[in-house]
Amino acid sequence: MNVHKRISALLNSETPPALFLDRDGVINRRIEGGYVKSPDEFEFIEGSPEAIAQLNRFFSPVIIITNQQGIGKGVMSDKELELVHDHMLKNLEKHGAHIDRIYYCPALESSGDPCRKPSPGMALKAKKDFHQIRFQNSAIVGDSLSDMLVGARTGMLNVFIGNPEIARKYPRLIHFCFNSLAEFARFIHNLHA
Repeated sequence: MNVHKRISALLNSETPPALFLDRDGVINRRIEGGYVKSPDEFEFIEGSPEAIAQLNRFFSPVIIITNQQGIGKGVMSDKELELVHDHMLKNLEKHGAHIDRIYYCPALESSGDPCRKPSPGMALKAKKDFHQIRFQNSAIVGDSLSDMLVGARTGMLNVFIGNPEIARKYPRLIHFCFNSLAEFARFIHNLHA
């Protein structure tokens, strides 16, 4: 089945498809070489709150899975991350958007921890918590190859946010490529228009 048919089938299935979102670089601006350690450092990418509100109409649950090795490095605490996420969720609510659950992995990249992307540990935990999730009826949106590998390892539809050159380099791994979450949301909306 080609990817366009697959996304149409996914959106027209009896059970709403699940949507997995990466956080940094998809919802909020990434701090290159650093970490979002406080609400003051959290900056939404333009259009992402509205995009999530739009995507909530087509996907359920909508889940964030995010590597947060700043905790493992001792640069920030779980409590500080919780404050960042509370700030994000409150601001999403103001735009009529919601996130059903946030999973994060504090492990260091070098740890080999199965919760850390590109391992699918966080997605598997979500599937355990949300029994209606069927990976073949789900999509993952991310800005790194580690996100796409989670999708590949679980059979999800992979949506890459970023440079189309990367998407062209990995056509079997990346099913769709968009410049932003807002662009992806418009694409989904137009499929239903």
